[in-house]
Amino acid sequence: MNQTSGHNSAIPGGFGIYLHWPFCAAKCPYCDFNSHVRHQPVDQARFAAAFERELAHFAELTGGRVVNSVFLGGGTPSLMEPRTVERLLNAISRHWTLDDQVEISLEANPSSVEAERFRGYRAAGVNRVSLGVQSLQDRDLKLLGRLHDVETALRAIEMARDTFPRLSFDLIYARPDQTPEAWEAELNRALSLAADHLSLYSLTIEEGTPFHTLYHAGKLKIPDQDMGAELYELTQAVTEAHGMPAYEVSNHARPGAECRHNLVYWRYGDYVGVGPGAHGRLTVGVNKLATSTERHPETWLEAVETNGHGMIENVGLTCEEQGDEYLLMGLRLVEGIDLERYEKLSGREMDENKIDDLISHGMVERIDATHLRASREGFSVLDAVVADLAS
Repeated sequence: MNQTSGHNSAIPGGFGIYLHWPFCAAKCPYCDFNSHVRHQPVDQARFAAAFERELAHFAELTGGRVVNSVFLGGGTPSLMEPRTVERLLNAISRHWTLDDQVEISLEANPSSVEAERFRGYRAAGVNRVSLGVQSLQDRDLKLLGRLHDVETALRAIEMARDTFPRLSFDLIYARPDQTPEAWEAELNRALSLAADHLSLYSLTIEEGTPFHTLYHAGKLKIPDQDMGAELYELTQAVTEAHGMPAYEVSNHARPGAECRHNLVYWRYGDYVGVGPGAHGRLTVGVNKLATSTERHPETWLEAVETNGHGMIENVGLTCEEQGDEYLLMGLRLVEGIDLERYEKLSGREMDENKIDDLISHGMVERIDATHLRASREGFSVLDAVVADLAS
């Protein structure tokens, strides 16, 4: 692969590429991502050719950039054959230069993990894997609709640690009937298995999912708001004690092991979004563009084969919209936001009275004269904090 130590000095936050593989073996009842089950084998060669064409289209808009990160998400990218992954990564290296510290992540489900396939991904260039473990309790894995059990998850973690330089895995907490004691024990076990990164998400009920239907029918009970807050605080305390504090609302890492691709999002960098239902943010000239592609896989495929891309949105963001997005993303980070950058993006100064009011209520705190971040308390009501600052 063509690599350099160059940087995207004109683009604060860096430059990443997101590839969305939309297929799953089964649809989880809590998931509202753009994922689809196909009962016949997917024509991977045809889809790979379409990814190559859409990458070429976006390369024309972003020529000369240095890629800091690549993320293969989904869906379930670990359903891809290693040769498909290799083909996509080779296409990226043909169109852009890769930073010599480039992070190339692939999401994998434990149920679709094979040692030989992992070795193939590593040979293709993947250097970080993110496993969708979700629980270390068999009962809850069944509840969450997962196709693996705990034993399978443990084997996948071991294989990933043996194969890739970097490893993360996800867990969902605030599950039905979960107690703080049970979560603390499970989290301690997870930390003993983790390499350097964990993503820990509170279960949320998303509209349009089977869990949403069950919840509103009274057939699914999750911890109430107070218990959810207790579980969140417990999560922070336990991870900090293990040297893996939160660097973002739901993500924990040892210093230096933060997910570089997600940092591109949260630092409001630029990223190309390729594949069905992928979103992007691109600086082209003086404009910041919001892009998105057709969500339905086969419809996207036909559009790319006809037009060279599957984009259905390509619009310039106003200064106000850019400022709002920077707040929404940047305040998720423990490192916070740069007020001077906010002013440049939004075209306005932030109201000092609002900042002081939020400080007095313990919701935000100043890092220095030009940097602001949400407090621990503010993280739990972040949407309200962002809305107050943006108004």
